[in-house]
Amino acid sequence: MENRRVHTELARLKESGILIGLSISGPRQAEVLKHALDVNVSGVHLFDCVQATWNLLERSAGPALTSAWQAGMGVIVKEALANGRLTERNTEPAFTGKLALLEGEAQRLGTTVDGLALAGVLAQPWVDVVLSGAARVDHLLSNLKALEVSLDAEAASHLQALVEPAEEYWTTRSDLEWN
Repeated sequence: MENRRVHTELARLKESGILIGLSISGPRQAEVLKHALDVNVSGVHLFDCVQATWNLLERSAGPALTSAWQAGMGVIVKEALANGRLTERNTEPAFTGKLALLEGEAQRLGTTVDGLALAGVLAQPWVDVVLSGAARVDHLLSNLKALEVSLDAEAASHLQALVEPAEEYWTTRSDLEWN
């Protein structure tokens, strides 16, 4: 973010028609994105799109993503299912209460847990693309249920209880088995 030589080279690529994006992650992603919004070369915003983590558990970058989108950046959401934590496959004892809430809302809305979680992301007006991470056909079919869900005020209110502080979310994420 501070290297002017890199900015200059990226701006040269941008002038040739290449879109410039950045991918952010971690508990300070909102801060990084706010800084990226200030990166200009010859009066032109350098970055055209951003890929960031946002899901029903980790929403801390939401205001910064809104600002980026309003500034004309494309917004790509990764980890929309929190690396599997927002699926029925999450059997962690500490997540039992949150999974029960997700299952109840999913049943009420006639969808799957992952469909509900993805619908929560798709409901954000600043989202342009959502990456599901589906690796199998059955996961993809379940994920696609998100397109049939219309979140109501009751669901939005109930799902707010899932939010974790950013530091807690990222600590849990770093402890996942695949890390």
